[in-house]
Amino acid sequence: MPAYEVVVDVMLKPEILDPAGQAVVNALPTLGLAPVSDLRIGKHVEITVEAADEDAALAEGTRMAQVLLANPVIEDFRVRLG
Repeated sequence: MPAYEVVVDVMLKPEILDPAGQAVVNALPTLGLAPVSDLRIGKHVEITVEAADEDAALAEGTRMAQVLLANPVIEDFRVRLG
């Protein structure tokens, strides 16, 4: 079975406060960097999946995100081939 690189990006939903992102926003000017109006921090997961084809690899990545990688109550995710 061939191996496929699947990428899962997980982000907090827009309505959920992102304290880590806010901490970075506050720190940027103190480090001499340009201020920004918004910044959100998420997770980027790269997975090598053995699957019959690209569709099956994407489906497996989606299942992994739904079951383990993302909390559907507060996070959204996107799955794509790497």
